[in-house]
Amino acid sequence: MNVELLTALIGFAFVMSITPGPNTMMLLASGVNHGFRATVPLIVGVCVGVLVMLLAVGLGVGQLFARLPWLYTALKLSSVVYLLWLSWKIATASPASSIGEGAPRVFTFAEGVGLQWVNPKAWTLCLTVATAYTLPDQYAASMLAAALVFAAVNVPSVIVWALFGVSLRRFLQDPVRVRLFNGAMALALVASLSPLVLELARAAKLL
Repeated sequence: MNVELLTALIGFAFVMSITPGPNTMMLLASGVNHGFRATVPLIVGVCVGVLVMLLAVGLGVGQLFARLPWLYTALKLSSVVYLLWLSWKIATASPASSIGEGAPRVFTFAEGVGLQWVNPKAWTLCLTVATAYTLPDQYAASMLAAALVFAAVNVPSVIVWALFGVSLRRFLQDPVRVRLFNGAMALALVASLSPLVLELARAAKLL
């Protein structure tokens, strides 16, 4: 991988990792409701999940979707349903007298990994990396290098979001503020789905 391609990949990885999306909203909410230590399994799960997905998409899954477009559409529909369910769980969590007692349950490592497969932003970044940041004559090696570079940028970026959530814990000790915060995170998660919903609607010729 040449310097120009590497520089472009680092910039792309940073923008995709640090900007709001399903992963960052979940990490922020977990940091607020449960603290950093309890959020570590989700952090590790997200990072591992993105790396595994990058390699899987780059080395074969992407070709499967090209051959079976209906399967990709089914996955998109599943993404919408699952993330709407997560949004509902966050929004309807009953805040108790202090943060953590009535909050959404702690998400596990496995859920952090699995979340990537129904995360439309993760699919976008994986398909982009596999097509725009690899070398045709050295595809497998460059795909592996690109995945590792992305992972190196992704790790500190997701940690920042979890720490941002932790920093808000003192301000959000009031149960009313916690309820408002969880509602805002749920709405942000739903908003992150809007491009995918519009795409599905156009595919179904509803727009």
